[in-house]
Amino acid sequence: MTAQSADVITFDMLQAKAREIGFDVCGVARPKIDPRNQKRLDEFVAAGEYGSMAWMNDPERLPRRRDPEMLWPDVKSVIVLGSNYGPAENPMALLDHPDRAMISVYAKNKDYHDLIKKRLKQLARWLVEKSGGREQVKVFVDTAPVLEKPLGQASGIGWQGKHTNLVSREFGSWLFLGEVFTTICFEEASPEIDHCGTCSKCLSACPTNAFPAPYKLDARKCISYLTIEHDGLIPDQFRQAMGNRIYGCDDCLAACPWNKFASRTEELAFIPRAELTAPRLADFLDLDDTAFRAFFTGSPIKRIGRAKFLRNVLIAAGNSGATYLTPRIERLLADESALIRGSAVWALAQLMDANGFRMLKAKHLDGEEDQDVLAEWDQAARAA
Repeated sequence: MTAQSADVITFDMLQAKAREIGFDVCGVARPKIDPRNQKRLDEFVAAGEYGSMAWMNDPERLPRRRDPEMLWPDVKSVIVLGSNYGPAENPMALLDHPDRAMISVYAKNKDYHDLIKKRLKQLARWLVEKSGGREQVKVFVDTAPVLEKPLGQASGIGWQGKHTNLVSREFGSWLFLGEVFTTICFEEASPEIDHCGTCSKCLSACPTNAFPAPYKLDARKCISYLTIEHDGLIPDQFRQAMGNRIYGCDDCLAACPWNKFASRTEELAFIPRAELTAPRLADFLDLDDTAFRAFFTGSPIKRIGRAKFLRNVLIAAGNSGATYLTPRIERLLADESALIRGSAVWALAQLMDANGFRMLKAKHLDGEEDQDVLAEWDQAARAA
């Protein structure tokens, strides 16, 4: 191959190869974050709205997040790829069944990171081969400080909606994203324009009012953050608003009117496992650590661990009104995890009458040493 061989790789060829590999959308952007989105990031960090996700304010990573060229100085183009994970059913349907567990659409089967990264590497190898080994590539899927949604908008595959997620005219809010950084200088695409208009359905759909303004998210109030990233007890003011959402939250995504153009995913890895379509809360309360790990092998849910998972299930159980769950929950008052014990206290306080809860407290409080759990007992007793 000659030194000019890289010019042979046109965008049409790139797009065709991406679709052949399994991606649904493909766009190319310059390795720049526009000033508006840099400002939004700076405001998000300055306000501490990232909660316990300290990496968002890491002094080494933050500049790289603001500027892809600081992440990799040689990059000339960012290829943004998207895979449709659109659900076949209304993801909000289980709200009417509080004894069932709501799991975010993206987490009902395999961890998407594995499949997307494999396909990104496949596309990257093709780019290197087509260039005769003269060009370099790096692939990312939630593995580096990359502002993928602004890059997605710059690449033309969608726009960053008022709920801060990417919206596609073809796939609505249901796209997994991944990026290939490359030294190939592709002609940049025209950025997608914002089609949200005056609509604010995504903002009003949020159960915890996590959006202080359009295009701004306070992660500390977001159910996805609280159920996945947050390590401690769920703050009391958000527990009832969680309803039966035990992992993630799709409310703002599902509310978007652009989903009327979305289609069900054809990717088998993204089609929900039968046992996670409408699982009973009761079936999760008995999981020990071995059973938890076995049940969620290959699932993104596994990474949060049993303690955080059961914390979420117990909040949902407390909201369910299902008093038949109380014997199973009571057993968890002796669990080795203080996080589980404290969450069980709250759940039982919601499901039992005041006299029954006082008797339960007298039975179980002796010997408890964890201060957070003791505080849960006291707070629950006062409420009862």
